[in-house]
Amino acid sequence: MIRIATTGRLATAAAHTEAALAVHAPHLVDGFLNHLPTAADTVGRRLRAALVRENLTPETPGGHRHAFHRVEYPDAGVADPVDLLTGIDTTGTFATEIRNAVLNLAIAHARARDNLPTATDPDTTAVRLERLAVAGHNLHPCGRTRLGWDTTDVLAHDLEAGHTRIHFIAVRDDTHLGDDIGATLGLHHDRPGYRLQPVHPWQLDTVHTRYADLFTGGTLHHSDHHLDAIPTAALRTLLLPNGHYLKLSLDIQITSTRRSISVASTRNGPTLSTLLTHLLDDDPDGHRILLMTEPAGAAVPAGTGRDLSAITRTGLTGRLHPHETPIPGGALPHLIGDLVDQTGTNPATWLTDYTRLLLPPLLRLLTHGIALEAHLQNCIPTFLNGHPHRLALRDLAGLRLHPDRLTRAGHTIDLWPGSVITTTDTETLRAKLGYTALQAHLGELVIRLGHTHNLDEQLAWRLIRTVIDDTYDTLHHNNTATDDHHWLTAETVPHKALVRMRLAGTGDIHIPVGNPLHD
Repeated sequence: MIRIATTGRLATAAAHTEAALAVHAPHLVDGFLNHLPTAADTVGRRLRAALVRENLTPETPGGHRHAFHRVEYPDAGVADPVDLLTGIDTTGTFATEIRNAVLNLAIAHARARDNLPTATDPDTTAVRLERLAVAGHNLHPCGRTRLGWDTTDVLAHDLEAGHTRIHFIAVRDDTHLGDDIGATLGLHHDRPGYRLQPVHPWQLDTVHTRYADLFTGGTLHHSDHHLDAIPTAALRTLLLPNGHYLKLSLDIQITSTRRSISVASTRNGPTLSTLLTHLLDDDPDGHRILLMTEPAGAAVPAGTGRDLSAITRTGLTGRLHPHETPIPGGALPHLIGDLVDQTGTNPATWLTDYTRLLLPPLLRLLTHGIALEAHLQNCIPTFLNGHPHRLALRDLAGLRLHPDRLTRAGHTIDLWPGSVITTTDTETLRAKLGYTALQAHLGELVIRLGHTHNLDEQLAWRLIRTVIDDTYDTLHHNNTATDDHHWLTAETVPHKALVRMRLAGTGDIHIPVGNPLHD
């Protein structure tokens, strides 16, 4: 018998999930039902905060105000977060995404201790710690949305699955575009004239269905090669046994975006890796940055050109010092209190040290025309006895390049035609870094230090402002840097309006919010 954990529309959706669990994972049913109210409240609190932050609903009593017009509430105020969208989501599309996030979060809570990878090296340590951030993106209410997956897919392929097997398709040479990734992994097809292209196990059926004619015509062949791998929080990025990663097309919606991979991303990764490595080698703090490069990428330009794409990524194994501990940014808010205590210092000192690790290289890259997407999910800081030590940066697809700035700084780069990572708009360039590094990244840590160590938020932002000022003092001869400094410390700055974007079904939307870094 199906047991209804709550009432209304959420109960109906939960009943379907419960029925699937009863067949495929009966040991998770009780945990799923027990965690469903908590999952609904977590998603609801994030949605409630976002609606207020983005001026879609008025601020109501009971919230706690933070920087950048962030208001956090102790609860969602409703049993079903979709009720918060009454009169706002006219199509019901966003409501579907929200409810999907609730159900998947409840499953994740029920599986919290299942299939944890053994931490034998820095990369498996990082994946293991990623599971602390069970709700996903710290600001997005859809951190657990997986539209396109049913419950059995979630059980098989989500982060808590703990393991998976990468499949391969043999692609005829004249249809294959890019690097021979199969060969870089030590694999070769036994038929001359073909290259092996890795495919996410869920994506395999999609490829077979969409490109049946290419299989029939001999352009594509199924291969018996497999590689064991571990899912990361990014889901489409899988950790290989050798400590490297494969980022594979996964045509489902996670948070706001379908996670297939463009041809441009596969070709730009190696080029961007070369440029960033060169710039970081010349940076005064470059020795403190561990770039997780993308040395190879390939695609099959059939259909959309996005369904069979793959990118390799270097890992951290073999690159860290003894006792240097990597902590994925998503997990950092959950561990920050312990880290401060380990150092024996105070939270203000710790935050200053962390900010000096994070911001100066990013701000200097900005003057060159490169804005990295440095939110928590793309950063893996490392620590020695709790002290911030180095910063690993990963996933280059979300950065922005300003061609004029690059040229003025003496750099050239040959990108794939039509690449969306370029912008001629300085506002767009700055907003990419300002939102990710300051609002989503440091903003979260400031709030957590307030919870764990009663760090005053105004003091915290003054400390961060000091690091920004000190960095730009070394760039006083650079007019571009002066303009960036004024922009970052202006009275208002753009905030990425995640809910407005989903309601509109468009790309980036920004709204102005008050800036704690303003004089």
